[in-house]
Amino acid sequence: MLDLSRDWDRNRWYLFDRLVESPHKTCFFVRQQTLDSPEWAGEMEEATRFWYNGAAEKSTPVFPPAMEEACKYVERIVNEEMHKRTRFPLEWGGEPPKSSDEDFAPTDGKKIIWRANVAASNCYEGAKETVGFHTDALTHLGPYPTIASLSLGTSRIFRLREVVPSDENETRSARTFNIPMPHNSLTIMHASCQETFKHSVPPQRTIDLFHPPFPPPLSLKNSGQSRDCNDEEGKQNQPGSNARINITFRFFRPDFRPSTTPQCKCGVACVLRPDMKNRYTYDGSSTSKGSSEPTGSGKPDSTRRNVVSKYWWTCHAGAQNEGKGCGMWKVMDAKAEGRGPFAGDV
Repeated sequence: MLDLSRDWDRNRWYLFDRLVESPHKTCFFVRQQTLDSPEWAGEMEEATRFWYNGAAEKSTPVFPPAMEEACKYVERIVNEEMHKRTRFPLEWGGEPPKSSDEDFAPTDGKKIIWRANVAASNCYEGAKETVGFHTDALTHLGPYPTIASLSLGTSRIFRLREVVPSDENETRSARTFNIPMPHNSLTIMHASCQETFKHSVPPQRTIDLFHPPFPPPLSLKNSGQSRDCNDEEGKQNQPGSNARINITFRFFRPDFRPSTTPQCKCGVACVLRPDMKNRYTYDGSSTSKGSSEPTGSGKPDSTRRNVVSKYWWTCHAGAQNEGKGCGMWKVMDAKAEGRGPFAGDV
C-alpha cells in the first residue's frame, strides 16, 4: 500500500471562500463485484468519484489483491462484533453485497449482515500530516453506518471527541478519547459513532519509524526502492518508514445510490448530515423486521443519547464552487424517499 500511495492525491476544496488542501494523501477504491452488480446499475462509479467534498476524482481503482484479502479478514471480525451489539432501526436491514469468496461463511451459523464494497485510503507521512475533527458524510453510507478502519505502518493516535447535545451544554463537557493505532490494528466505528462523535488524526511531536517485519513482495521490487528479497542482508535492512496507511472499509447502501440523492438549487447533489445536537436514548427494545429476536444482544450505553432526531440534506456546492452555495436544506424523510429496508421499524 505504501508503494501505491505514491500516486495518491491531496484533495482540495473551498472552506469559507478559501481554497484549502488536505494535509494528507487519499485514494478511494471500489470492489470489483460491486461495479458488476446490477443492484448499482453503473452508479457506483459516480458515487465513488465524488466522495471527498464533491471533488471529481480520477477513475476509481478496484481493490488490489492485498486489500481484497485483508477485507475478507475484516468482514469476519466486523460481523462477529455487530452480532454482539444492539442494532439501530435505521441501519441497513437488507442483504449485504454478494461476495466472490465462497469460503466467507460465519463460523457460528449467524447471518452475514455487513460486507464492504468500497474503501477510503489515507496516507499520513511524518508526525505533522493530519486530518482535523470531522464526521464522515452519510450521503451514500446512510444513517448509522459501520466503518472498519485498518491501520498499517507507524503508530498514530486516533482521537474521538463527543458532540454534546444542545440541552446538556451547561451541565457537562464533551468527552475525548485518544486511541493508539499500531501497525495491523483494526478499529470499528460502529453505528451511532458518526452521529455522536467527531474524529481526527492529530499531529504528534514525535513518532517511531516502522520497520517492516518482512521484505516487500517481488512484484514491488524496483530500482532504488527495495533490495533483492532473496538477499539475507536485504531482509534485515529494510528501510524504516514514517508513514501510516489507513484503510477504511465501508458499505455504500444501494438505497442511497446517486440517483436517489436530492439536488439543491445549484443543481448539485446534496450531502447527508446528522443533527448531532438533538439526540435521545435508544433502549434497543425493538425487534428487527421479520424477526422475533432482539436487534442485538449488547446493552446500550445509558450514559449518552445515541440516536439523532433527524438527518439533513444540505447544499454542498460551495465546497467546489469557490465557496458559493445556495444554502438549501431539508429534513430526510426515509419513508417518502423510499429508503430501506431497515434493521428495525421506522
